[in-house]
Amino acid sequence: MTQFNEMQTVKRRFFAMRNGAVADNMRRHGANYRIIFGLNLPQIVEIANETPSNATLAEALWKNQSTRESMLMAPMIYPRDEFGFETACRWVSEVSTAEVGDVLCHRLLRYKDFAWQLAVAMVVSSKAMERYVALRLMFNLLPSHLDEVKDLATIELEKNEQLTSMLCRQLIDEVDFLKE
Repeated sequence: MTQFNEMQTVKRRFFAMRNGAVADNMRRHGANYRIIFGLNLPQIVEIANETPSNATLAEALWKNQSTRESMLMAPMIYPRDEFGFETACRWVSEVSTAEVGDVLCHRLLRYKDFAWQLAVAMVVSSKAMERYVALRLMFNLLPSHLDEVKDLATIELEKNEQLTSMLCRQLIDEVDFLKE
């Protein structure tokens, strides 16, 4: 019987659950991945839940930037206690899409003690995607730092950046709601 390494096992699971129609639709709408299996997030979570937490495999998946599902699964299996600030900064700088940034924030970054420090450091970046991830992470950290979050989102909104504008408006609305 053939033995597969961890990466091959994950890729075989992606392949077994692939959805060509979804993958084709994502490509038509501009997804810039060489390989898209067309899995939805619950399917990726299912595979991640069956995969032991493993920093080496998570890094290998993260480096596989040509495959959408690899980048989405990586934050799901990285052991939280091994994920440090320097690694977080590197990963944020390597985020390729808002979807990847959303999953990174929701599945990993928000659980770190340094999450606020990371968000504040990245929100002043010259790169729109890094600012997007910072603002997205702030969503996960509410209701703390309400006034600071609103000020930072307002500053970003004034930049009129397509990637971050809607997120800023939502964040400001959420802060206003929480302050009522």
